[in-house]
Parts: sequence; C-alpha cells; structure tokens
Amino acid sequence: MIARKNVVIPAIAATFLTAWTFTGSFVKGLESIFNASLTSASELFNIFLIIALVTALLGALRALGADRRMVEPFRLVMRSGHSAFWVLAFVTYAISLFFWPTPAVPLMGAILLPAAIAAGLPPIAAALAIAVAGQGMALSSDYVIQVAPGLSAKAANVGTDAVADKAMVLSLITGGVALFLGYLMTRSQYREPDALLLERWEAGETEAAAPATRRSLIPGLPLRRRVLQPAPAAATTAEGETSVAVLDSGPGAGSGSGTGTGSVTVPAPRTGGGGASGGTRSGAAGRSGGEPSDAMAAAALRSLNGGDQPGDDCPKRSKAFAAIIPLALVGLVGYMLLGKFTDAVPEVVGGDAAALVGGVTVALLLAAAVARDAGNALQACADHIVDGLVFAVRAMGVVIPIAGFFFIGNADFAGKIMSLGDGAKAPGFLFESVTHLEGAIPDSRYVVGFGVLIIGMITGLDGSGFAGLPLTGSLAGTLGPTSGVDPSLLAAIGQMGCVWSGGGVLIAWSSLLAVAGFARVPVMDLVRRSFVPVVAGLVVATVAGLIIY
Repeated sequence: MIARKNVVIPAIAATFLTAWTFTGSFVKGLESIFNASLTSASELFNIFLIIALVTALLGALRALGADRRMVEPFRLVMRSGHSAFWVLAFVTYAISLFFWPTPAVPLMGAILLPAAIAAGLPPIAAALAIAVAGQGMALSSDYVIQVAPGLSAKAANVGTDAVADKAMVLSLITGGVALFLGYLMTRSQYREPDALLLERWEAGETEAAAPATRRSLIPGLPLRRRVLQPAPAAATTAEGETSVAVLDSGPGAGSGSGTGTGSVTVPAPRTGGGGASGGTRSGAAGRSGGEPSDAMAAAALRSLNGGDQPGDDCPKRSKAFAAIIPLALVGLVGYMLLGKFTDAVPEVVGGDAAALVGGVTVALLLAAAVARDAGNALQACADHIVDGLVFAVRAMGVVIPIAGFFFIGNADFAGKIMSLGDGAKAPGFLFESVTHLEGAIPDSRYVVGFGVLIIGMITGLDGSGFAGLPLTGSLAGTLGPTSGVDPSLLAAIGQMGCVWSGGGVLIAWSSLLAVAGFARVPVMDLVRRSFVPVVAGLVVATVAGLIIY
C-alpha cells in the first residue's frame, strides 16, 4: 500500500500460505483462496446490494434531471466568497451523505462551483470545501448507506450501529476542524463578487468557437460555450469508451503525477433505454476499491456544452422529484433517529436499518422510472439496477479477497475457510498474535488509538478508502480488550484514517483528482492545502473520541 500498489495479490497469496502452513495440505491451501473470497462475499453482499440500489436510484434521477434541480436553489444564497465556501461545504456534505461523493463532485462542478467563483471564492478554497465535506466528512462516516461502518464492524466483530454512531461524531469533529482551518487559511484570498472572476477562471479551460451560447449562471454575464476537446492519448478504449479533456490549466492539474491534462472516460451509448453506466473513471482516480467516480461526471461535463438536458421534456415531474427525493431521505433519517432517541417508534438498527434504506430506495427508483417514461419503466428499472450492480462490483469488488484474508484470522470464519470440518477448533490468528504481544503493547489508550489511526492512514495510501477497513477493524477487535478501549471506537478511529487518507482528501492519486479537475487547480496544491487542516482534525477527533468514549 505504501508503494501505491493494489494489495489483492498479496492478500490472496497470504491466504494461501496461511491455510497451507496451518493445515499442512497444499490442496486445502488452494481451496482456502476460494473459500475466503466466498465467505467475505456472503458476509458483505448486503453492502454491495445497498450500493447497487442507491446507484440505480441515481440513474433514474439523472434521467429525470432531478439531480441537477436539487442543488440549483443554493446558487441564490451565494452572495460572497465567505457564504459560498460554507454553502458548497453544506450541499456537498448533504448529497454525499445520502449518495456518496460520486454524484456530488460533478454536480458541484457543473452547477454551484461557477456561481461560487463569481461570488469571489478562490478555486482552491472551493476545491478544499468540496473535498473535505464530501470525500472526507460524509464518506468517512457513511452514516446513511453504512458501507464503511459495516466493513469495520464486521471485521471487529461489533455492532454496525455502534461503529456508525462513533464514526459520525468523529467525522463531524474532523470535518469541522478541517473546514474551519481551511477557511482561515484561504480567507485572505477571497475577493469581492465580480462576474469577471468567472470569465478568468473559465479562460484556463480549452475553448473553441461555437455558434450558440449557453445561459449564464450569473445574470447579465454572457458566457462562451465550452467545447471539451478529445484527450490527446487513448481517445477510444478497447471497450468503446472515449476520453475527453476536462481542463488544460498547466502543470500539475488533473494528473496523478502532477502534470498533464485530466480526463474522464465516457462510456459508449448503450441501447435499451438504460441509465448511464456506473463504473467509469475520472482521470487516474478510477482505482479499484474505495469510492471511484462514475458516468455522472461525464454527464455533468456534457451538460456544460449546452443543449437539451435530462428532464427538459418533463419539467414538472423533474421538479417534483427534486423535492420528493430529499424529503423522503430526510424523513428516513428522521425516522431512524426518532427510534434511536425516543420510544415513539421501534428502533431500527443493523440489518433492519439496511433493509429499510434499501426498501425506500427501491420504491423511489420505481416511482422515478415510471414518472420518466411509464411505457419503458420495466426496462429502465432493470437497466438501472444492472448499472448499479456493475458499479458496486467495480467500487467494492477489490475488498472481497482482502477481507477474505483478514477473515481467516478470525476464529468465527477460519474453520469454514480452511475446511477444518465439524467439531474442529478453529484458530484465531489475530487474537492469538495480540495475546502473545500483549506485554509489549503500551498501557496507554492514546498510544493504541493513534496507532490504529496511523495504520488506517497508511492503508489508504493505495488510493482506496475502503480496502484497509478489514485490517483496521480486525486490529480494533483484538487490541480493544487488551488496551481497555472500546473496540467500536478503535474501529471508527481506523475508519477515519482509512477514508480521509485514501477516500480522496490527503493523497493526489485518489478521487481527489476529480475535485481538482472540476475546480481547475493543480491537484498537488490541493493536497498541500488540505494536509494541515485534515491532519489537525484527525488528531483532535481521536483525542476527543478517547475522552468521550
């Protein structure tokens, strides 16, 4: 992970060697490779299904144009750079909390970011607000979809709700500190609102003459139509995908190495009336695992070129669902919180909470598909669900063999993975390792807490925010009892380190590339600006968590 390489092959090799060494059978070692992945897939499939259903709902909303309409009203409150910073952070956080940052970044880049720039917000400050709020605060807690808490809790053998609650508190502390420090560090660059700021910002992008102009986001300001030029290399992939240039802003922008032109991969049009494919990549950020960018980015980029946008042929239904979806999701969270803190309704936790989120998502998906085109709703729903499943596998599939390796260290799964048979005592490799090293572990909850945080940050260096969660969760489950720290708290701390590092805030070769590309700033500059606020936030959150819990 430190070398920024994928760890699937080492995880598979380690699974094989562990089983072979313990059983003494080469054949059982080979069998364990399959059994480990099968066990982890069966344990994590509910998480995959939630991701698929939420992505399918996004496809239906995109076809209606409701995704775009949900954020348009927030442009009206951007009266200055200061208000624009906090509005960008709030809207990005709200969307990312329910849908992950995948759709939030292109929506912000296409709709709110130009208005924020014209209001006087520097592009680097806008990018920092989007990255911290979306790929940091929202993704690190993942409180609604609960993919990250589910992975951490499963590995730590604790309740998902316990990890999710603590992760929410830690993420709010980390994000609040990071946003406040980021605001203080950039406020000297804020300027008075001026439409010329938007023109200058757009001048950094490749432009070409066009016979028509699009409506300006700022009244009275005519805008040139931006035409996205084909990327200079790999214009068409073997799968029929096409790369288009996002920006041309000089060295350092939108490239994993710090130079070159960013691009997004636009999938070839599919037949059958389905939604856009959910598994595309943004620049070099399309890594396996974590939270990659999808075709939403391409759709948002295409909308910048003018022309008809989704939902223009059914504006009333589009506007209706732009209101219905947020209200339904806020109502869902309100219901869950009502059950948690009162006796008015039954408490919904764990698998029941995931089932409720999935059921509501499917109901909204069906309603949106029927509203868009009742005659083609059956086929459209099927296509959206297929796209969602494809996206889920591309986004999370890498976690399966990695989690399988860490599951073999858990006594609850080791016997099944290594085919030990009924009645055989399964080893608990991780727990036994910690037991042997118990005397060497410092008797300090702060040393253990920060140790798990650092390990989580290291595992995120491969550009994947979720791949290290099985490791940090397993460590939390084994170190917690010996150190006197709640294992769910340690799992949440490790989750903070994994996601804030690899989810797209602290490293340039992650989905942070998409944020930098839309803001048209060098990605390495964004990393440098984010480092101190985010690390300070993680330190404060870890200390606060160890004190509170």
